[in-house]
Amino acid sequence: MKKILLVEDDPNLGMLLQDYLELKGKYEVKLAKDGEEGLIFFNKESFDLCILDIMMPKKDGFSLGKDIRKSNPLIPIIFATAKAMIEDKSEAFTLGGDDYITKPFRIEELLLRINALLKRVANQNSSSTQTPDRFEIGQYYFDYTSQSIKKDDLIQKLSTKEGELLRLLCLKKNNVLTREEALLSIWHDDNYFNGRSMDVFLSKLRKYLKDDPAVEILNVHGKGYKLIVN
Repeated sequence: MKKILLVEDDPNLGMLLQDYLELKGKYEVKLAKDGEEGLIFFNKESFDLCILDIMMPKKDGFSLGKDIRKSNPLIPIIFATAKAMIEDKSEAFTLGGDDYITKPFRIEELLLRINALLKRVANQNSSSTQTPDRFEIGQYYFDYTSQSIKKDDLIQKLSTKEGELLRLLCLKKNNVLTREEALLSIWHDDNYFNGRSMDVFLSKLRKYLKDDPAVEILNVHGKGYKLIVN
């Protein structure tokens, strides 16, 4: 049985979601009432997915998401909030969130998103034996399994989407990775917002790799991107 960490400061909504996901989704759900309690639970137990409300007392969902990502770069995170501004959605994905759902939402939709995320993780794990997950990028060593880039004694941890994007670039090294291929593979939708979100991750990857002049991520106009390693 998959285990979910649900962090929600509204006790009524929290218990409703917990009961539904346990009954209909057949998941084990641990409910935390605020961000601080959520972090305590996360550090003590093992979870397969996190659902984080953003506006909470003591520790907001974005701060909690950062702490979780430091500890586990791979675990899927869904942010749930009443905030619908594009800036909030952008921050959610920039922090390494895998999905974002705006309140009020149908519980059935949340369950579908959970099922889809966990299925994607299972598929990635099953295919990891068929494709490489460790790459040399010039002076850097990229380990997709640990979601980290290493150069000399310096280690840069990556978010889930940063790791997935860099892996696609490595698999296509010195060849074009089309924008549509990257969006559909990672976000499963090539809409405008996801495209803008991917641009943010590309900028971060360029920053992580900037100390080796032989490594470059190029924009290929009208097509996509190319990881160049000379």
